[in-house]
Amino acid sequence: MPIRNEVLHCYSELASTMSLMAGLARAREWERLAELEARCAALVDRLKAIGKVSLDVVQLEQVRNLIDCIHSDQEEVCDMVKPQLEDLVSKMAQLQMRSELGRAYGTPY
Repeated sequence: MPIRNEVLHCYSELASTMSLMAGLARAREWERLAELEARCAALVDRLKAIGKVSLDVVQLEQVRNLIDCIHSDQEEVCDMVKPQLEDLVSKMAQLQMRSELGRAYGTPY
């Protein structure tokens, strides 16, 4: 695959994967996000390995549009995931405190 086409393909795959992630986050289907994030990371690594490529005007516009979509979906996913992570951290802190109280006072938690 010519490098220019591969660049467009990678950005297109990133955009579709991020769109899928946003849909899963909206549906609160958190289980698959890690797998899809790994796919995004692999695509980003591939783009880094390709390095700078000269794109024609049409290709450059396509990439810009794809990047806009990627950023929009990424922001949406982050906005939905952050509260979930904060809740998880809070629950973990509560468990830690219970464990410490149990050790200090001999109360099994």
